[in-house]
Amino acid sequence: MPITPLQQQLCDKYGLPAQAPEPMIALATGTLAQEPIYGTRITLPENGTISWFIHCGEHSDASGFYQPLHASHLQELLPQAINYLALPSGAKFIIDRAGYEDVWVE
Repeated sequence: MPITPLQQQLCDKYGLPAQAPEPMIALATGTLAQEPIYGTRITLPENGTISWFIHCGEHSDASGFYQPLHASHLQELLPQAINYLALPSGAKFIIDRAGYEDVWVE
C-alpha cells in the first residue's frame, strides 16, 4: 500500500522513517466501541502478511481476539487508525476519539 501524505506527516512529526503498510492488518473487531485505541507494529515475520495489530480498550490473549482484515476496511471500521499505518516496525500508538495521541518505538 502506498504511504499517504497524512501518514508521512505523522512519521515526520515523530522523527520516524515511514514504512509502507502491508495490505492486511490484525484488528480486534469485537473491541471497536471501546477506548483508547492501541496499535502495535511488529517486524513482519518471514513469509508473514501482517505486521499491524490494533485493538481498543483492554487487550486479551484469548484465541481469536484479532481478526485478519484488509487494511482498506479501517476506513469504515476504525478510520482514526489509518494515519498511523506507515509508522515503522517496532512502533506503537495510543489514541482516543477526543484527540489524545502518543507514539513511540520500543
